[in-house]
Amino acid sequence: MNSTEKPLVYVILGAAGSGRREVLLDLIAGGFGDDDRPVVLLAAEEPAAEIDAKLPGVARWVWTQAGSIEADLPEGATHIFFVTDGRRSPVDQMEAFKAWVEMQPVELGRVLTVINCQLAAKHPPLRAWYEACVHFSDVALLNRREGVENKWLSDFRGFFDDQFVPCLFEFVKGGRVKNPALILDPQARRMTHVFDDELEWLVVDEEGSEDDGSDAEIGVDEEVQVAREEEPYFVRDAAGRRAKRIVEIAEFLPKIEPAAGT
Repeated sequence: MNSTEKPLVYVILGAAGSGRREVLLDLIAGGFGDDDRPVVLLAAEEPAAEIDAKLPGVARWVWTQAGSIEADLPEGATHIFFVTDGRRSPVDQMEAFKAWVEMQPVELGRVLTVINCQLAAKHPPLRAWYEACVHFSDVALLNRREGVENKWLSDFRGFFDDQFVPCLFEFVKGGRVKNPALILDPQARRMTHVFDDELEWLVVDEEGSEDDGSDAEIGVDEEVQVAREEEPYFVRDAAGRRAKRIVEIAEFLPKIEPAAGT
């Protein structure tokens, strides 16, 4: 990367315990050349792991009490892997990440979701949680498939295929992906438009619904207005709650044991 190019940032979504670090290690080992300097930003609340010593340039980012992200960009980095907090809402984090990344001299590469198939198969309510992750993602990596029935995998994939979701789905085997370069290709394949340079404008009717003109009657004038497209997962109701709600992922994960002496 020359001095005029901006570092690419890759977001890694997924639940804690999904094998994100192992997948990340494989992507970094197989996806970059000698001149690249990838680094990894882990959430401050993510427990340390032995594999961290194998990851390049590991640093920590902080989730503030105000619900924002504090993170310093490692100097000289060409590619930055931003690993989200696997026990916190992906929607809250993506909203905060949007605000953070817009203030940084970087460009968004891709958003990846590592799916813990064992966890999702065991807890059906998590489909909506992963649906939110996939909505923001360019690539979904199906990991932890051992012991998961093929029918569940087929149904899970079919759920997204039926909605014509453009996100690329790939299998992970032994912590490795088939083609790291394909996964890291910065071509956008995500449903969300929140990271687009220019958001679309929509024509809406008096009730605030999108109006495509298909129901218009000949000779009848209907009052419409133009509004900037909103990210559906960021919309809040009058009480300040998310209009599209998802479960708390921490409720489906093993509890973190307190450190000795605390």
